[in-house]
Amino acid sequence: MELTADIIALLAAVAFIAGTIDAMAGGGGLLTIPALMAAGIPPVSAIATNKLQSSFGTASAFAAYLRAGHVDVRRFAVPTAAAFVGSVGGAIVVQLVDSGFLGVLVPVLLIAMALYFLLAPPMSDLDRHSLLGLAGLSGVMAVIGFYDGFFGPGTGSFFTTALVALGGLGLIRAIATTKMLNLSTNIAALITMIAGGQVIWLLGLAMAVANVMGAQVGAMLAMRFNGRGVRPLLVVMSIALTVKLLADPANPLRQLF
Repeated sequence: MELTADIIALLAAVAFIAGTIDAMAGGGGLLTIPALMAAGIPPVSAIATNKLQSSFGTASAFAAYLRAGHVDVRRFAVPTAAAFVGSVGGAIVVQLVDSGFLGVLVPVLLIAMALYFLLAPPMSDLDRHSLLGLAGLSGVMAVIGFYDGFFGPGTGSFFTTALVALGGLGLIRAIATTKMLNLSTNIAALITMIAGGQVIWLLGLAMAVANVMGAQVGAMLAMRFNGRGVRPLLVVMSIALTVKLLADPANPLRQLF
C-alpha cells in the first residue's frame, strides 16, 4: 500500500495520544493497532510496526518512572525475563497464523478489552502483601508476555492489574513496573518480527517520535493524578475503533453473518 504524508501524520497523532494513555494506565495499543489496520496495514505488519513505535514510547515512560524512584528493578528482574521469553513465543506464533484469522480475532479481542476496562474493579494506590511468590508471578508475566507478542493491546493494563492484585503493589508503582515489563515484551516481539520482515520502518519511526512525546506527558500526568480518568476513554475508543474495523466490508468477521 502507499503511505501518504496525511496518513503518516494522522497515525503519528494517534501514536501521541496512545503514548500518553499507555504511560498512564496501559492500553495504548487499543488505539494504534486498530488505527494501523484501518489505514490498510495488514494485521501482522500492523502488530510489528506497533511494536517498533511503542518500544520507544515505553522506554521513554520507563525512564521517567525510574528517575522518580518508582521501579524496583532488582525485585522484578526475573518476572521481566519471563515476560520477554513469553513475548518471543507469541511473536513467533502470530507470524504462523493466517491473516484472515487475525481479521476475525482483533475486533473480538478489542470488545473483550472494552468489557475488561468497563467491569474491572478500581485499583488502590497502597502497597499490600503479594499473593504470589517469585515463580508464580513470573509464570503470570510469561503468559501476559505471550499475549503481548501475539497481539498486544491492553497488555499494559493486564500487567498493572496483575501487579496490583497478585503482586501487592500500589497503583503508581504497578504502572511504573509495568513499563519495565512491557519494554521487555515489546523488544522481544520487535526483534522476532524484524527477523520475519514484518516492520514498516518509515511509518513506525514517525509514530515512535510522537509516542515518545506522548509517553513523557502521560508519565507526568500519572504521577500527578494517579492515572484517574483514563479507563472511560479506553472503553470509548476501543468500541469506536472496533466499529471502524467492522465497517470494512472486507473484514472476515462480517462475512460470517
